[in-house]
Amino acid sequence: MKKLITIIALCALTAVSLGAREYAVVSPDGSLCIRVRDGRQLMWSVTKNGETVMEFSAISLELKDKGVLGADCKFDRPRRVYRNDALTATVPTKNREIRDCYNQMTLKPIGDWAVAFRAYDNGAAYRFMTWLEDGDEVEVKDEVSEWNLPSGTKAYWANEKNPDYITHAEAFFKERVIDEIGTDTYAYLPISVKTPSGLRAVITETALLDYPNMMLRAGNGGTLKAEFPHVIDEYEMRNDRDVTVTKLADCIARTTGVRAYPWRVLCVGSDKEILENTLAWQLAAPERPGDWSWLKPGKISWEWWSGINVFGVDFKAGVNTDTYKYFIDFAAKFGLEYILLDEGWSASTLNIVEAQPDLDLKELIAYGKSKGVGVVLWTLWTPMIADLEHILDVYAMWGVAGIKVDFMQMQDQNMVNFYERVAKECARRHLLVDYHGAYKPAGLQRTYPNAMTFEGVHGMEHDKDSADISPDHDMVLPFTRMVAGPMDYTPGAVNNATKDDYSPLWYHPMSQGTRSHQVALFVTYESPLMMLCDTPSKYYQAPEFAKYLAKIPTVWEKTVAHEAVAGEYLLISRKTADGRWYSAGLTNWDGRELTLDTSFLEEGEWTATIHRDGINADTWAEDYKIETLTVEAGDELPVKMAKGGGWVAEFVKK
Repeated sequence: MKKLITIIALCALTAVSLGAREYAVVSPDGSLCIRVRDGRQLMWSVTKNGETVMEFSAISLELKDKGVLGADCKFDRPRRVYRNDALTATVPTKNREIRDCYNQMTLKPIGDWAVAFRAYDNGAAYRFMTWLEDGDEVEVKDEVSEWNLPSGTKAYWANEKNPDYITHAEAFFKERVIDEIGTDTYAYLPISVKTPSGLRAVITETALLDYPNMMLRAGNGGTLKAEFPHVIDEYEMRNDRDVTVTKLADCIARTTGVRAYPWRVLCVGSDKEILENTLAWQLAAPERPGDWSWLKPGKISWEWWSGINVFGVDFKAGVNTDTYKYFIDFAAKFGLEYILLDEGWSASTLNIVEAQPDLDLKELIAYGKSKGVGVVLWTLWTPMIADLEHILDVYAMWGVAGIKVDFMQMQDQNMVNFYERVAKECARRHLLVDYHGAYKPAGLQRTYPNAMTFEGVHGMEHDKDSADISPDHDMVLPFTRMVAGPMDYTPGAVNNATKDDYSPLWYHPMSQGTRSHQVALFVTYESPLMMLCDTPSKYYQAPEFAKYLAKIPTVWEKTVAHEAVAGEYLLISRKTADGRWYSAGLTNWDGRELTLDTSFLEEGEWTATIHRDGINADTWAEDYKIETLTVEAGDELPVKMAKGGGWVAEFVKK
């Protein structure tokens, strides 16, 4: 208590030094403190329990003909507010009910702009706001956002190099000391860092609307400096999906002068606490008004990963009505909500309002509806950006359930606006959206709940061509990419391999790690639309596995993280809407044994159905065992995992 009082007292000080004044705002529990300095350069810093998370770092916003907001600034008395609101997620990926508790300090000079700082117990954030003349469009020339981290801080780094910021955001993260990175690469958000003392912090952004994505480049020492793609005014198509930028504007955004800019967010805590962090959702623009009762999260049977290969049938597998009816039958049998027709279903990648001649889409959609299975269609971004409303009208007329829009790659303001336009127009027609070839989620999933999931991850599609997709990689993503929001990773492989046995095969792909590792990904990874990547023919050969996967929901009422070390292992539990709980353990290529304390369960007896690594899973990755036992809330269960293994338990109240 004495330490807490000292921290609060220190943070409450307002100092005058060299003409600059200092302001502070403290989180509700007093553990996190934001300090702000005005004067020649607006700067802010963050401490957690007295430890420096980020040293004073410059922030500003440069507007054409308006100057630099944050340079040579003096503020009036801060406006302070404490909020403790209950938020409800329409599509909950961690928790249905979220407590939004923070202290906010808004600093406003004499003029038409301000900057707000929010101190949460588990993070800090700031954003600029302007109130320029009504109707005025402004050009944002640049934004300064520096993150001056303690020397020796390590970051999971994306190593991007494209000068126009053209990227699918599918990096294989490498942990590097920021001081040693150099300036030849940059990274997209989120960026997960670890201070020398072991504190985890994740830099991201949210409420990203009508503005470009922020990138960070390493500079001197431990400083990361923001860069933004300029507005792309003109580009040439190299093929049906890839562009060459031919003309850039002399600004990063053209936008209205009356607005709030994106939140710059620093999530702070232990590795375990980062798994529970929801700040990227909390700070997003609130849900747009409307009827969202039609939304239906769920699982999708996906054909692309297996190359549309099915076997043991009396028809030729391929892009035809019989093959996709086979997928619908599988989905219906196991209670999956959707099937996906990926690239190849349409007359061409640019003509996406006509199907291939062997595919009767009208018949297929009607067949799916008769079985309670919706049809989701892959689309390329290029015809969509040119003729969005017409294409979506056609899909709505057909009775399509949603779209998977792909290969966007660009990160500039125009592309951000395209994402919102897709979400908005799809919502009007009751269509779900899966963004592929996409940047990370940045709040759109709260603002438009039909924006169900995003790729922006080096996912299991690359099992077909790369050894990168491994248990080691899987244990990095929950502490990096997934902090930003839903992640379309596409797990569910039936063919599973040890590190020594794995081989990338395009038409007969396999995963690295055990069968139970694949199951645990469905509980650990967050995506309201979750793909089952393998062919139904394989799942029919492994019915216990398919049945277990099919019961796992894709949205969660509550999440409890038990223990975690980024890159190594985690143990997490999630509650379902019908009162069940799922617990999951995941490990890297090191086998280990953890202990699950079931005190999170409501009092009483529970039936636990456990999917765990078999005794020979270290050498035969497909070896697993399903067992059922009775547990009392508060009992401890051993969680033993093989190399590259996993462990899952479903708890049902007796």
